[in-house]
Amino acid sequence: MSTEIAPPTGQPAALTPTGRVILGMIAFGRQTGYDIKQFVDKSTRHFWAASYRQIYPQPRPLEEQGMVQGGRDPLGGRARTVYQLTDGGRHALHEWLISHNELLYELRDEGMLKLFFSDLGPEVRIENVRAMRANYQRKLDQLSQLEERAAGMRTGPQLTLEIGLGITRWLIEWCDATAKRLEAHERKGA
Repeated sequence: MSTEIAPPTGQPAALTPTGRVILGMIAFGRQTGYDIKQFVDKSTRHFWAASYRQIYPQPRPLEEQGMVQGGRDPLGGRARTVYQLTDGGRHALHEWLISHNELLYELRDEGMLKLFFSDLGPEVRIENVRAMRANYQRKLDQLSQLEERAAGMRTGPQLTLEIGLGITRWLIEWCDATAKRLEAHERKGA
């Protein structure tokens, strides 16, 4: 099965952000809600998280819009629905991939949020930076495990992994330098 998206003719349907994830995962060969969630947890969640509650209901509206087609497939006696992209789904995914709309960039980092408000509790600022560093180190460890298998990855995920590794390494460096700067400032003030 080819995963390259070719543009059929016709009007593309509107996609939600989670709908885009679903179509892309199905194009990559992840065909059930469970398969999609498992792959999201190992791949895109590092930069585009989607919960099972977001993923599970999405194929049905996509099917109603003619973007995917579902069929029953009992696996081990368990009923499950397997989805395939339709020409309409390929077209919608292609249209999104080539669109020149402003790209959404959103970062949710609770450590950064705490740092932003740390003037309200400056005594815990350095501990917050250390906790941020520990979180980034855990993330780097996860990404490094993926990097070990990068040779077998498709080009898009491999390039995305490079970005994640670079950003995470920089964040760790920033936390180290900032902790030293804050410690020096505390020693001068003591």
